[in-house]
Order: sequence, then structure tokens, then C-alpha cells
Amino acid sequence: MDRSSQTLSTNQRRVDRLLAEYGESHKNETNKLVHWICVPMIVWAIFAMLWALPTPGMMSAIPGLNWAMVALVLAVGYYLALSVPLAAGFALFGAFCILLTIAVQSIASLWLVAGIVFFAAWAAQFWGHKVEGKKPSFLKDIQFLLVGPAWLLHFLYRRAGWAY
Repeated sequence: MDRSSQTLSTNQRRVDRLLAEYGESHKNETNKLVHWICVPMIVWAIFAMLWALPTPGMMSAIPGLNWAMVALVLAVGYYLALSVPLAAGFALFGAFCILLTIAVQSIASLWLVAGIVFFAAWAAQFWGHKVEGKKPSFLKDIQFLLVGPAWLLHFLYRRAGWAY
């Protein structure tokens, strides 16, 4: 890397560096499509499974507090450190996931539905990376599990002409 490229990369915002690095293993159109479908499914499945976990006494004393809500607050905190607009977008998506979880729970076994969605979506993700010919980013750095949703959001923001 020449000196000017090195200066540019150190002057970039952390979120831009993470999105660019994530994008390096997501260039194949098939893999991108798989991610557009499966990343939101995985995020929902995680929230749903956390929602279904029993809550300890101290948590259940606070109405609406459960493991899914704790995870949502922690994830939004991570995104706030990267980008306020991305944090807002993820918070909205997280709220949608919670509403979907409540709806699914009222008609089916949440564990069963979320488990099937989770494992099917991950299988598709690994297949997408096989097509891509590159390993998933999270195998290098676990934080890329949270960068995936931000990577999708940043495309939506760019399309809408919004800064992220």
C-alpha cells in the first residue's frame, strides 16, 4: 500500500473501513442477493430466540424487559459508536423484528420457526460464500456479524440519498 492510500485509510471513518472490508467478501451478485434475504432473516431469528428465553426475576420485574430487548439495546449501542443514522435504522428494524416475533409467537412455536429460519438462512449464507469463493467476514473478526446488517442499511441510505 502506498503512502497516500495508507493516509486515506487511516483518515476514513471506522464505519467506512468496516463496510469496505465487509464488502471485499461480498462482491458476487448471487452472494449479495443471498445476504439481502438471509441477513434480515438471521437478525429476526436471533431476536425471536432471545425473546423466547426465560427471563430472570430481576428482568421480569420490569415490563417488556427480556433478552431480546437487552440485545437490541446493546446492538444499537454498537451502531451508535459507528453511525447515528445506521443506529436509528437498525433500531427501527429491531422494532419490526420484535413486532414480527410477537405475531409469530401468537400462531406458532417461536423456537421451532426461529430455529428453522436461523439454520436455513445460515446454510444459504455459507452457500453464497462458496459461490463467492471467499470465507464469511465474521470468521476473521466476530464484529462482522453486526456489520452485515449495517452493510445492507448503508446501501438503502445511499439509494435514498441519506448520509450514514
